[in-house]
Amino acid sequence: QVQLVESGGGLVQAGGSLRLSCAASGRTFSSYGMGWFRQVPGKEREFVAAISWNARSITYAAFVKGRFTISRDNAANTVYLQMNSLEPEDTAVYYCAGSKLNLPEPNPNLFDYWGQGTQVTVSS
Repeated sequence: QVQLVESGGGLVQAGGSLRLSCAASGRTFSSYGMGWFRQVPGKEREFVAAISWNARSITYAAFVKGRFTISRDNAANTVYLQMNSLEPEDTAVYYCAGSKLNLPEPNPNLFDYWGQGTQVTVSS
């Protein structure tokens, strides 16, 4: 069993940056593929980025456009999402997710564990 706790969300002006963190419990964190998703009310959960267990493989959603960077520190059981050049359209609740797959496809159904989410609000 893996428990995930996100932090680092908040209110930022357009063009600003935030760094989200996701702390994981459990000894098997280093063997899990990890991902970030986001969701706004009334819409489906949207894939943002994923990283393989050894960080050698990374995928991003097209809308990221080089603005976000996913990374992980297996020694610290933590995965990060550095978000730069934020836009009002990035406003959402951001969720961290863990998958038993090495590098899961951008499908939330392939992720086994989820955090509670952290709110990101970007003002114009």
